[in-house]
Amino acid sequence: MVEAKEILLAEPRGFCAGVDRAIEIVERALQKFGRPIYVRHEIVHNTFVVNDLKEKGAIFIEELDDVPAGATLVFSAHGVSKAVQEEAKARGFSIFDATCPLVTKVHVEVAKLAKEGYEFLMIGHKGHPEVEGTMGQLSEGIHLVEDEADVARVNPKQTELLAVVTQTTLSVDDAAGIKAAIKARFPNVREPKQQDICYATQNRQDAVKILAPQVDVVIVVGSPTSSNSNRLRELAARLGTPAYMVDNADELQQVWFDTAARVGLTAGASAPEVLVNGVIARIKELGAVSVRKMDGVEETMKFPLPKGLKMIDPATGLEIEVRKAPETGA
Repeated sequence: MVEAKEILLAEPRGFCAGVDRAIEIVERALQKFGRPIYVRHEIVHNTFVVNDLKEKGAIFIEELDDVPAGATLVFSAHGVSKAVQEEAKARGFSIFDATCPLVTKVHVEVAKLAKEGYEFLMIGHKGHPEVEGTMGQLSEGIHLVEDEADVARVNPKQTELLAVVTQTTLSVDDAAGIKAAIKARFPNVREPKQQDICYATQNRQDAVKILAPQVDVVIVVGSPTSSNSNRLRELAARLGTPAYMVDNADELQQVWFDTAARVGLTAGASAPEVLVNGVIARIKELGAVSVRKMDGVEETMKFPLPKGLKMIDPATGLEIEVRKAPETGA
């Protein structure tokens, strides 16, 4: 038996700017309007974050029928379809949109090109709320492709004006392979000026590519519903390193570390650092004696809040900051 001696922390890991913003929108809505605040779908795909906000007064729903008249409603970071937006507005809810601005960028691009007559191929995972939201920007003319086989089967009505868009949390490598298949079949397809896969997804995957070859096992902190967390685990495994995803430290298994002298640790973009700290503490109990943070990209992105949620300190005239991440762990 080899005891784990060192933990290598991927950098960057954990919360991204879109997740920070989404959580802060719910926090501020609760502060400003009181409980309950209704949230359509999980605000971000993390069990701990969702449970933390539930305790503070957030109620998570899937159907607008479950929101009472006059309530305050927040759309999740994944975005919603035009139909949901219009229904929520017609019902008279007070609405705050926590859609990640990088997802909104994709929605804007779809709306703009659709007016010019384009059809779309969307690379993404069927059933994911972001995919449903983006495809729901149009009533027709947008086709989901999940893999290269779908590319061979898809039949747009016309190919002269065809554009490709991508779910923001995909595997960069997988998306590149599917995009190559699209370009091979539809050489004139229009691609985004900047790739749709978000900077945080790219950065976390790049960090795992550096991390995985240096360790004996990779642990990804993230919930099962988190697309970007799943992609991190898959990427590490594809690189030949055993990899496991856990919601929290309680899910760690001794057997994973029996032959691991060095453990790699990262976290999906919706996983708070408090959960990472809990995993570190547990691995230390299993024998690790040191923690080393790898060099990596420093992320400084910050997205503005909706106007109706900004709080100004009357004494200073400055915007009041609120805590964006839970501070105590499970």
